[in-house]
Amino acid sequence: MKLLVIGGTQFVGKSIVQHALNNGHEVTLFNRGKTNPHAFEQVETIIGDRENAEDLQKMAGRKWDAVIDTCGFLPGVVAKTLHVLQDNIDLYCFISSVSVYEHFGEADGIDESGEVLKLTQTELERVTKGVKGRSSNEYYGPLKFHSESSVKEMVGAERSLIIRPGLIVGPDDPTDRFTYWPGRVATGGEFIVPEPRSSKVQFIDVRDLSRWIINMVENKESGVYNAAGPEKKLSMEAFVDACRSVLNPYDAKPVWLSQETLLNEKVQPWIELPLWIPAKHDIGIDSTKAIGKGLNFRAIEQTILDTYKWDTSRGSVDKKAGLDLVREEEILENVKKERMI
Repeated sequence: MKLLVIGGTQFVGKSIVQHALNNGHEVTLFNRGKTNPHAFEQVETIIGDRENAEDLQKMAGRKWDAVIDTCGFLPGVVAKTLHVLQDNIDLYCFISSVSVYEHFGEADGIDESGEVLKLTQTELERVTKGVKGRSSNEYYGPLKFHSESSVKEMVGAERSLIIRPGLIVGPDDPTDRFTYWPGRVATGGEFIVPEPRSSKVQFIDVRDLSRWIINMVENKESGVYNAAGPEKKLSMEAFVDACRSVLNPYDAKPVWLSQETLLNEKVQPWIELPLWIPAKHDIGIDSTKAIGKGLNFRAIEQTILDTYKWDTSRGSVDKKAGLDLVREEEILENVKKERMI
């Protein structure tokens, strides 16, 4: 197949391109040439900014079997991209997010029919005015949904493939969210883990996601699909135990702290303790539909090990997520003092 990938040189996009090449497809990239510009030197790259109408015209008249849009965020910009491409493609695959769901972070088992976050036309114009690129703000979810809508409106539901991934993890992850846990366990000693131990943890290895997306495109599938794993419930305790068994079974000692204690210590959910969203019950999405279309998941131990190997190969870098060791020690000391009173 002839595939056009918008983006394609960072994390998810990079993995998608690699799987497409592995499957023998002819790939063209469209991006600004600023992030990892030498990632695929053997692949044709059209240098351009999708927010620039003249740059979009560089793709006019070209035909591709499918487009995979890895970085669409602003509905108007997605629409302009589609305006140039819509008559010359068979399928448009848009990588969205589970953040489109109104009750994400509050409910469990959310499937593709779940309520989504929407903006009025006036609100849409207000929150996108002057915005460039792909920001992660309070409007991330609704803007992703309205971008999905732009795709469906311009190429039709039968030529639209909308993927809503959960937390994407694995080698090359620039966020350090999942990466924190293997690294912290490998360091050893006492480390903080949020209760309850039974709370559900969801994520998907970027390689599993990418392989499945390419298979879906090859089969010219359409529709909306959640994509998060593993297939069966994974508890926080089982996840931490897996990290310990792979990286540090004897020296790493989890200290389980209640959500109330962590919040009292002003620990930031998801940022300082990744995978943690304070809740009284399990929360998550249902990926049954995608699993029925062949989505499968490698062993979490493999993801943990591969992520750790990649992380250590980077050398010393400033991490974007996770508890600072000094702060963690202070919290543990505070908790010990409190328990002695």
